[in-house]
This record gives sequence, C-alpha cells and structure tokens, in this order.
Amino acid sequence: MVQTMKVKICGITNIEDALLCAEYNADAVGFIFYEKSKRHITFEKAEEIIKQLPPFLMKVGVFVNEEVDIVNESAQKIGLNTVQLHGDEFPEYVSKIHLPVIKAFRVDEKFDWTIIDDYKNCGIMLDSYLQNEYGGTGKIFKWNTIPTMYKNKIILSGGITIDKLDQIFSEIKPAAIDVSSSLEISPCKKDPQKLKEFLIKFNKINYRE
Repeated sequence: MVQTMKVKICGITNIEDALLCAEYNADAVGFIFYEKSKRHITFEKAEEIIKQLPPFLMKVGVFVNEEVDIVNESAQKIGLNTVQLHGDEFPEYVSKIHLPVIKAFRVDEKFDWTIIDDYKNCGIMLDSYLQNEYGGTGKIFKWNTIPTMYKNKIILSGGITIDKLDQIFSEIKPAAIDVSSSLEISPCKKDPQKLKEFLIKFNKINYRE
C-alpha cells in the first residue's frame, strides 16, 4: 500500500484531542502560539501535551510574526519537530529558523504566485485570505487557481471538510492537508466523532495499492 498524502490536525489545545489524532493515524498535530488566535495555547500547556504524545506523531508549532529567538528557543524547549510561519515573514527570517519550516501564504484573487519561488528549503502551505485573520478561517479559496506546478508540492488549508476529500484527492493531490475548524465543537475543542470520521475516511482513500 502506498501513502499519497499527509494530514495535520491543527488548533490542538488539550491532550484528549491530541491522543485521538494519534489513535486515528494523523501524521501531525498543530499548536497555535499566536495570542490573538481563538485556538491559542501557551508554551507551557503545549509542552505538557507533547510529553504525552507518541514520538512518531509530528508536533508543529504555529507562529505569526514572532521574534526569531523566541521561535527557536521555545521550539527546542517544548519539543516541536517543525515550525509553521503563518504571518508576513520574509525569506531571510525563514533561513534563521533552526527546525524545518512550513511557510503559509494566504491566497486571494490578487495573490502573486511568484512570491513562492523566493522561499527556499521550506514547505509551502496555501490558506484562505481573510483580512486581520491569520488562518483558521474555515473559508475556501479558489483551488482551481493553484498553478499545476505547485499542486502536488503544497500543503492545502482553509475550509477543508470531509465532503471535500474526494475532490482534493482527484483534482489537487497536494503533499498534505491541514484541517482545524471543520472538526470542532468550539475553537478550542475538537468534535470526537467528526475527527474520527474524517481521519478514517482520509486514510481509507489515502492508502492504495
């Protein structure tokens, strides 16, 4: 069986949700350290959760326009595997991060796709643009605007629901997807049933002979 795509469940704020992600074979969980986010978690709380998670589950820290030193120091201290930059960080900033980096871009009708080429040696996430909100909008941008050259390289985010999985696999085939708001009871709590059903369906269509 060949795995074709990865899945990250973002906005984790409690151990119950994190363990459920691990149980149902999510590839990664995301912790948001942006204080203005509805899904914000402190470094201390994230560290408590990370210590209880399996080593094979990737732990991703989401930062927005944070000081480089704070990102590097906190990432090392709490045990992150990857840093996700979801703000207005320039390529020079990315090069200063010690861990592997995912750079997120918020896409709207005016998005300049050539910007992506300036960011080297990092993963690329495409999310929906909403003024004054850095991710977690639950909104979909126009996926048909993604240039073919990027489709199977990017991490797709923004408004992904269980009903969109078939379309994502057949039309986009990204390297990974990032899901949060569609699996929630509230911004800080996942819906266990929705989370289970999503990951079961994802893995069912993701592993093929």
